Amino acid sequence: MTPIAKDPIRSTTPLADQATRLADQAAESADHAIRATQQMSERGFDHLAHQVDNLHDRATPLLNRLTGQAEAAARRGVGAMRDASHQVRERAARVSDNTAGYVRDEPMKSMLIAAAAGAALMAVVGFLTRSGGRD
Repeated sequence: MTPIAKDPIRSTTPLADQATRLADQAAESADHAIRATQQMSERGFDHLAHQVDNLHDRATPLLNRLTGQAEAAARRGVGAMRDASHQVRERAARVSDNTAGYVRDEPMKSMLIAAAAGAALMAVVGFLTRSGGRD
C-alpha cells in the first residue's frame, strides 16, 4: 500500500481556521485592553476632578477670609490716614492762629524776628554760593 497523499487545500484549511481564530482572539484581547485602559483613564480623571473640587472647596473659604482681612486692613489704614490728616490740619490751623495772634500782639518783635531769620537765610545762601564756586 502506498501512502495516501493528503490534499494540500484540505490540510491548510484547519491552519487557516486556527489562524483566523487566533487573530480574532488577539483582536478581542486588544479591544479588552483598550476598554480597560479607557476605564482606568476615566477613573483617574474622575479622581483628579474630585481632588480639584475638594481643593477648591477648601481654598474658597480661606481666600474669602483672606480677602475680608485685607479689606478690613485697608479700611483701617484709610481710617488711620484720614485721622492723621485731620490732626495735621488741626495743628497747622492752631499754629497759624498762634502765629497770627503773636504778630498782632507783638508786631515789633515779629518784624525783628523775621528780619533776623531773613538775614540768616541770606548768609547761608551767600556762603553756599561762594563755597560752590571754589570747587
